[in-house]
Amino acid sequence: MRINEHIKILGKRVILVPYEAKHVPKYHEWMQSKELQELTASEPLSLEEEYEMQRSWREDEDKCTFLILCRTTYDQTQDEILSLVGDTNLFLSLDEETSEKIAETEIMIAEAKARGKGYGWEAMLLMMKYAQENLSIGKFEAKIGMENAKSIKMFEKMHFKEVRRVDVFKEITYERIVDKSWLEWLNKEVNLQIEVY
Repeated sequence: MRINEHIKILGKRVILVPYEAKHVPKYHEWMQSKELQELTASEPLSLEEEYEMQRSWREDEDKCTFLILCRTTYDQTQDEILSLVGDTNLFLSLDEETSEKIAETEIMIAEAKARGKGYGWEAMLLMMKYAQENLSIGKFEAKIGMENAKSIKMFEKMHFKEVRRVDVFKEITYERIVDKSWLEWLNKEVNLQIEVY
């Protein structure tokens, strides 16, 4: 999605930046991990396929992605590649009955040493706030593997509710309707600060 190609979002712990070709080698290295493939239900891609995927994330109107930088590392080094810790994505669709926009959310903290530090929490909140303000989202969804206790706990803490279990895929779908009370909660949790990238 081109709407976010020239912006970065600043948080307290993280900075969200658009996914560019310069990031692909590091991302490709991450996705060779069997653990990350399982957690993200992904198949390994060749480097060439990874570049194609990056272009798709940039150009397709039904996808929005940001890479997650550790703000401390970036502030000290100004090196995006060294600062990369993960990504956050949205897949956009329309509800056939209500015609409201739905965003399926994904979050991945790929760097093991960066897990458990609140980066995923803040990045996901920033992404949802950005999407709600700029993409007019009516509902967020998250599809989480039944074994992924940390993600389940995080989305429940974000007031998502379980709506479906698919045992054959070992997956739970959570959703959060965007309503006034949830937006008030989101606005208290995170402040959206956007700069030109």
